[in-house]
Amino acid sequence: MSWVVAGLLVVASTSCAREVGDDDPAALDDGRPLVLTTFTVLADMAANVAGEHLRVESITKAGAEIHGYEPTPGDLRTAEQAELILDNGLGLESWFEKFVERVPAPHAVVSANVEPVYIRDDAYAGKANPHAWMSPLVAETYVKNIADAFVALDPANTDDYRANAVAYVGQLREVGTELDADLSALPERQRALVTCEGAFGYLARDFDLQEAYLWPVNAEQEGTPKQVVRTIDFVRDNAVPAVFCESTVSDKAQLQVAEDTGARFGGKLYVDSLSDAAGPVPTYLDLLRYDARLIADALVGEQ
Repeated sequence: MSWVVAGLLVVASTSCAREVGDDDPAALDDGRPLVLTTFTVLADMAANVAGEHLRVESITKAGAEIHGYEPTPGDLRTAEQAELILDNGLGLESWFEKFVERVPAPHAVVSANVEPVYIRDDAYAGKANPHAWMSPLVAETYVKNIADAFVALDPANTDDYRANAVAYVGQLREVGTELDADLSALPERQRALVTCEGAFGYLARDFDLQEAYLWPVNAEQEGTPKQVVRTIDFVRDNAVPAVFCESTVSDKAQLQVAEDTGARFGGKLYVDSLSDAAGPVPTYLDLLRYDARLIADALVGEQ
């Protein structure tokens, strides 16, 4: 991308993002403009671009299921103080349209101009897969859109936002190189990623993986019999050695797939939420690294 200057020194990733409702004094108004994001992954990305100039908070907390989230009265009160709200778009936040109608702050869609991967089956067939941030290559577009939104909000600090974005993209590219090394080492017969939610379409596309899943988008279900049978057939037909689920949903149906096929349960991947600070993925870059290593280790039998 032309706005990224290659070769600049990449600074260490730090996040000053907080969750709405944190009762720590640091979460109180400190005079900086408040930017809200719909979930923790976006908050971490935005905090890296904002630097010291903006206060970034996530509406949803670590571990929350983002798709069907129900905003609280406290969320609305906080949003009334915000000067900008960032949402993913692509149909991810089913609750957001009504939420944003009730608050005065403008909002920016961080997935704007992303080339979507389309869902191929079930009730969501033909709709865009909303999980575009799961590819670090696509995430560069997110960072550019975030920087553009911050420049529009606070033009006096344009140079800082652009420089922070360049540095963060540099970190994304480093992580992308690590992911490519982890995932490219998988043998051809083991390049199938089977998850509960179809959240890895962009990662699969960009890193040459075959994808299968129980359901395309998280909903109030644990896998229908048809979805479970279809996934079992895929795992058996392709001799898939390990299957996975996501941290924000029940793994019951996927454990059944593992039991019926003899595949290992490879563990829980992080997608829609970061962990808390003490967990394995307190930042977005950690999330990408953690997932890639878990996938690679489980598929080659090291876990």
